[in-house]
Amino acid sequence: MTATTFSRRDFVRIGVAAGGGLMVFGCGPSTGGAPAGPAGPFAPNPFIRLDPNGTVTVFAKHLEMGQGTYTGLATLIAEEMDADWSKIVVEGAPNDTEKYKNLAFGMMGTGGSSAIANSWEQHRKAGATARAVLLAAAAKQWGVSAGELTTEPGEVVHAKSNRRASYATLAGLAATLAAPAEVPLKDPKDFRYIGKPGQAQRPDAKPKSTGRATFTQDVKLDGLLTAVVAHPPLFGAKVKSFDAAKAKAVPGVTEVVQIPTGVAVLGINFWAAKNGRDALTVEWDTAEANTAGTAEIMAEFRELAGKPGREVRKVGDAEQALSGAAKTVEASYEFPFLAHACMEPMNCVVQLKPDSAELWYGAQFQTPDGGAIAAFTGLKPEQIRINMLYAGGSFGRRANGKSDFVMEAVTIAKAINGSAPVKLVWTREDDTASGYFRPAFLHRVRGGLDGSGNPVAWSHRVVGPSITAGTPLDSPDGNDQAVHEGVSDHPYDVPNIFVDVHQPKSGVPVQWWRSVGHTHTAFAVEMFVDEMARAAGKDPLEFRRALLGKDPRRLAVLNLAAEKAGWGTPLPAGRARGIAVHKSFATYVAEVAEVSLVGGKPKVHRVVCAVDCGIAVNPDVIAAQMESGIAYGLGAALYGQIAVERGKVVSTNFDKYRVLRMAEMPAVEVHIMPSTEQPTGVGEPGLPPIGPAVANALVALTGKPVRRAPLV
Repeated sequence: MTATTFSRRDFVRIGVAAGGGLMVFGCGPSTGGAPAGPAGPFAPNPFIRLDPNGTVTVFAKHLEMGQGTYTGLATLIAEEMDADWSKIVVEGAPNDTEKYKNLAFGMMGTGGSSAIANSWEQHRKAGATARAVLLAAAAKQWGVSAGELTTEPGEVVHAKSNRRASYATLAGLAATLAAPAEVPLKDPKDFRYIGKPGQAQRPDAKPKSTGRATFTQDVKLDGLLTAVVAHPPLFGAKVKSFDAAKAKAVPGVTEVVQIPTGVAVLGINFWAAKNGRDALTVEWDTAEANTAGTAEIMAEFRELAGKPGREVRKVGDAEQALSGAAKTVEASYEFPFLAHACMEPMNCVVQLKPDSAELWYGAQFQTPDGGAIAAFTGLKPEQIRINMLYAGGSFGRRANGKSDFVMEAVTIAKAINGSAPVKLVWTREDDTASGYFRPAFLHRVRGGLDGSGNPVAWSHRVVGPSITAGTPLDSPDGNDQAVHEGVSDHPYDVPNIFVDVHQPKSGVPVQWWRSVGHTHTAFAVEMFVDEMARAAGKDPLEFRRALLGKDPRRLAVLNLAAEKAGWGTPLPAGRARGIAVHKSFATYVAEVAEVSLVGGKPKVHRVVCAVDCGIAVNPDVIAAQMESGIAYGLGAALYGQIAVERGKVVSTNFDKYRVLRMAEMPAVEVHIMPSTEQPTGVGEPGLPPIGPAVANALVALTGKPVRRAPLV
């Protein structure tokens, strides 16, 4: 595979200083536009290139990992450019922080359901600018005023003379004209693509379904070697010694090298490297390894839950209100470690030369990755090139604060002195047993009700490790929002609220997981609301309605989901409904689940989802992402659990780390609230409500409290 060549690029490097702070380094010369293409392209800004053949290439600054980012970004540009959707193609942008930074993060990276939200105005302006220059080109070519011209998809039209010019024919002239500093944006009533179901088909659908899409595994370079790594059996263990004789005797094995994370075996293909690793003998130094299992970790959490933690929210006096309450409710909820379980495990291709490094992978955190590579290799930022490919899922895994698998690939390439390009491949077992995990958490919640069953107090303690601790992304005070987001800002109108947290260190590596802190906080909050409603003798829906008067958007999705689900109407015998509503990534989602028991285990028959994500840029993508979040969250709620025994992960593949199967997928209805608000996230917000909705249905069905996940 030969990579596209760029003329000149800027780079911004983020590295970790000796003191652990975040350092931003300078950039080189700028092209002021998109990567160079064939002769005569029109590239008015970094996001668009119009070629003389009429192809409009959109350079996406966000990773496409299945969530529809490429579709959404292209839609924003095509809308304002008035482009012909059939001529749109999307490519991953090069690693150039100055041009392609996430406006929410200040660096190049994808996450937090921020892609469309942070690109909404930026990409529309990019498209509108291109259209304005094309209009100016046609006006100059025809000798008329640009004000007399209009556009239709892919064409400039002069109605008075009945003349038309395709964008393709105007590209060369447009490339010679200056772009205006300010451009008007369309009135939403004139949208062709935004908010129109079926009008912007996914540009990645055809290449993926025909096998032409390029993932990391598809990259082929001359002399490419495949590497697999023997990782320690315990987190924190190190290589004490190894014997490579048997590994080197395996046909196709070319190198065996020690690296900081273990011992890498390289071969002419995956199976040579894998068989070589199987034959390798390694003695591990476990003196500083984690030897605690899940049982010991949760025991520590329970002990901490009985002690005051760091205060993160206080309204009124919850303790005094609890002491005077007519009725009190108390519950503890436990949530296990979870794997990301991406369809495509971690992998990365590196070609390391004395004066350059080029990488190919599903790049989610380009700026931190580039900074780590530069710091390790001593290369200058402009000597490092990252080619962003499709990723077969991530769910947060590829956005690693320590650039773990990327740096593992780079260290292997350096260990063999760059003598060959290296493709690092993690097996499913590597990814599940030696990767990073959604942290385990414990919630201790106490609530108080007055004589009329109205809540007067809510005290909530969260215990679980920080994800950002020890990474360049840690906050100065060490307060990791992912521990308590969704609890410290829960909307229920209770006069006395207190939230505190403990952030114990974990010997198990932890990382963001789809919807981050909301994965567990929504679960705990929404189950506890149901517990208080039952204690008050009130319907869970009505109980929530009474507490959400100050949050109209949340109340609206709650009401819509309940209405569409037929809340309160009879169900077949043996079924019950559960409801939950949550806001994450500025998006409001409510879900109602219909559940029964089959063979003593829960079966989810139907899920009704209502979502308010602002303007619905791509309704089809939004519906798909709600369905996806429900499927992913349901699998985790029912079965997800990384079991750790004596410091070792024993859930190493799908036989022990259960995910949702196709036959278990419920019927899902998605209802999108009309809105004029700016777009908000959709990749993650569909997940948080599904677990508590199912759990609440189980309680309604059985009368037994649910206090831990997984539910099976």
